[in-house]
Amino acid sequence: MALHHAAAGEVVDLSLMPLSAETEHSTAIVKTAQFEAIRLLIPRGTDMPRHQVPGSITLHCLEGCVQLGLGETVTQLAAHQWVYLEGGAPHSIKGLDDSVLLLTILFPPADVSIGEPAGASISQD
Repeated sequence: MALHHAAAGEVVDLSLMPLSAETEHSTAIVKTAQFEAIRLLIPRGTDMPRHQVPGSITLHCLEGCVQLGLGETVTQLAAHQWVYLEGGAPHSIKGLDDSVLLLTILFPPADVSIGEPAGASISQD
């Protein structure tokens, strides 16, 4: 069965319901050529190993608390806290509590490589 993605103008309820890893899972909310929004469920004790994505991301903790690994730094992201990560930044996530995050991925334009600012061009003199 295909995932339902929200249409432009469609209201999406991100209300905080009792979490259950048996009945809930991460859900893609919307995906376009420019960005993707995902309601990410991280159960307590679950590890999302170190990884990276080409685009910049934001993580908004809606409920619970996670441990966020950023390179050599480890920090916590608790309910109502938000963080921005540059594209290509290695990171990991561990559920300290049953947690719900709103993950937004901003896709880089196809002609921009990781680490190159949008709109930058390479001149050949």
